[in-house]
Amino acid sequence: MSFHIGADDDLDCVERCLRGETAAFRPLVERYQRLLFTVALRMLGDREEAADAAQTAFVRAYQKLRTFDRGHKFFSWLYRILVNECLNVRRNLSRFEPIDATLVAPDDPEANVGQAELRAAVQAALLELPRAQREVVVLRHYADLSYHEMAEVLHVPEKTIKSRLFSARQRLGGLLLGWGERR
Repeated sequence: MSFHIGADDDLDCVERCLRGETAAFRPLVERYQRLLFTVALRMLGDREEAADAAQTAFVRAYQKLRTFDRGHKFFSWLYRILVNECLNVRRNLSRFEPIDATLVAPDDPEANVGQAELRAAVQAALLELPRAQREVVVLRHYADLSYHEMAEVLHVPEKTIKSRLFSARQRLGGLLLGWGERR
């Protein structure tokens, strides 16, 4: 399933909200809640912290809605708010914890142990990437954005996106190769 930014719908909701129709913010939350949670989870590695960061990003966006530049996409603006919130959370965390095992489906206990270990290794490797590389991996592989959408969200050229993604994949491969050899 591909994620597509609904710029016209978003702007309509923002305009209605700014005119005092506070319920118009709800479709924005519904449209981006899961995506923001996923991005925050991949950046922070903790479900509760990710949920809090996503919720705080929505609250801050609502409070600062008047500062939104209608010449840009709402999701790009909201994403920046989320990233800043995640950076604040990470600064306040004394250590990083891998994604907990509850994310693994309980079908086959033996397979789930390996899956849980792999998920934890991927999460740990993601957290070792520089922020710019981690962002492109999360946006491409977890948010399913196109290169063009990623360039708009991050305000960098597509060529930079491709370069960062290539470097991030190379680094992740090396980190995960080391994990596989340790198993």
